[in-house]
Amino acid sequence: MKNKQKNELAVCGFAAVKKLEKNHPEKITRLYFTQDVAPKFGGLCKKLAKSHGIYNQKPAADLEKLSGTVHHQGVVAMIEAPQIEPLDSDITDGWIERGENAVLLDRIGNANNFGAIVRSAAFFGIKNIIIPLDEAQSSITTSSYRVAEGGMEYVNIYSVQSSVRLLQALSQKVLRIGTALEAKKDVGFLSKAASANPKKPILVVLGNEEHGMSQEVRKNCDELVIIPWSGMAQGKECSIDSLNVAQAASIIFYEMTKA
Repeated sequence: MKNKQKNELAVCGFAAVKKLEKNHPEKITRLYFTQDVAPKFGGLCKKLAKSHGIYNQKPAADLEKLSGTVHHQGVVAMIEAPQIEPLDSDITDGWIERGENAVLLDRIGNANNFGAIVRSAAFFGIKNIIIPLDEAQSSITTSSYRVAEGGMEYVNIYSVQSSVRLLQALSQKVLRIGTALEAKKDVGFLSKAASANPKKPILVVLGNEEHGMSQEVRKNCDELVIIPWSGMAQGKECSIDSLNVAQAASIIFYEMTKA
C-alpha cells in the first residue's frame, strides 16, 4: 500500500521485512509491529534508534490500515516508494558481457503472481527482471513485496517503454525465448540451449495470465517453448490448459539454470 503524500510503500510480512533488514536496513524509515513479533525485531529497532528512525508497537488492526492487508504477519516497514530504473543499452550490454539471463514480463497483471515470479527468480539466481510501462502490468506493491518473501532484495527490476522494441534491439545478442501453448519445443530446450552456448544469455518472456504473449512480442522471439504435460507425447489432451504463470516461471527458471 502506497502513501502518496509521503511517497512511501508499506513492506509487510515477516520474511520480507527480515530480508529488508538484512540487506537494506537504511531504506526503512518507520517500523511498526505487534507485541507477538516485537522480540524478533530488537536489532532493527536499535539500528533505527541510531539513525533517528521511528519504531513502535501497534495493534494488528493498525497494521492492517497501514499495509492495506490482513496478511501483514505482525510487522510493517515503511520505505521510500521504489523508483524503477529505465532499461538502457549500457545495462543490457553488461548482461551480455557477463552472460546474465533476464526475464521479460509481458503484462503480468496480478501483483501476487508478480511477487511469486520475483521470489522464484531470486531463488534461481536470475537477477534481471524487465516490466513494460503498461497499465496492464503489475509493479512493485505491498502485495508483490510480501509474496516475494524477501526476493525483492535480490533482483533488479527495470522498465521499458516497449517490449517489442527491446526484443528487436537484443536480436542476435541474446536468445529470446517465449512461452506459448502452441509451441513445438518443450521447456527442456532451455537447458540444452544454455549448455550449447553458455556465454549467450537467455531472455525468457512470460505472457499475460489470460491472453499470453501479444502477437508482436511472439513474432520477436527466436523460439517458443511449452511445459509438457503427462500424455502430451501421445497426443492426449490436458484437462487444464496451462499452469499459473508463477508456477510455470519456477519450472522455466529451473531449466534455464540447471545446465
